[in-house]
Amino acid sequence: MNVLVIPEDFRKDQFILQPIIAAMFAKLGKPANVRVLTDPLIGGIVQALNRQLLRQVVEDNKWHVDLFLLCVDRDGESDRRQALDGLEQHLNTLLGAPKFMIAENAWQELEVWVLAGHDLPPDWSWQEIRNEHNPKEKYFEKLVATRRLQNDPGGGRKTLGYEAAKRYRQIFSKCREDIQVLEGRIAHGSYLPWRESA
Repeated sequence: MNVLVIPEDFRKDQFILQPIIAAMFAKLGKPANVRVLTDPLIGGIVQALNRQLLRQVVEDNKWHVDLFLLCVDRDGESDRRQALDGLEQHLNTLLGAPKFMIAENAWQELEVWVLAGHDLPPDWSWQEIRNEHNPKEKYFEKLVATRRLQNDPGGGRKTLGYEAAKRYRQIFSKCREDIQVLEGRIAHGSYLPWRESA
């Protein structure tokens, strides 16, 4: 399976998304070639949710991509899921089975997935990390500084992302609202919204 991951901005997000999504497919036993979209450069959430831009990405890549995977930050926006569902419906109508698109939002930011794959300081509460609207600034950047990875590609994301991906099962167990949901949807082979209660 050829998977194209569409980030908000690949320049940093690629170092999180490529290894973690590849680890997800490995856990599922689904061989996949996971690639992160770099052209065009999507520069933020407004562009990442732009139907015309995403439609062009789909049109340009549909001949060699089986699954389009849009991964964005939730950023505390309670209506983000609704916007993603609308995008999925629109783009999957264009694609048609067996190709499909899944859109998921990290709770609250992709950097939390990386934090989930690491042993964190004992005074950090996982529930507080999940509830924090700005976990990148409050937690992730502190981890980067502790590890002295500020000059690492992606501001520490390359090293920390690959290390976290090696502990994918730990990420899965901690990230119920996003990673578990996303893996379940991929496992079921459907773009229809999937939740544990379904």
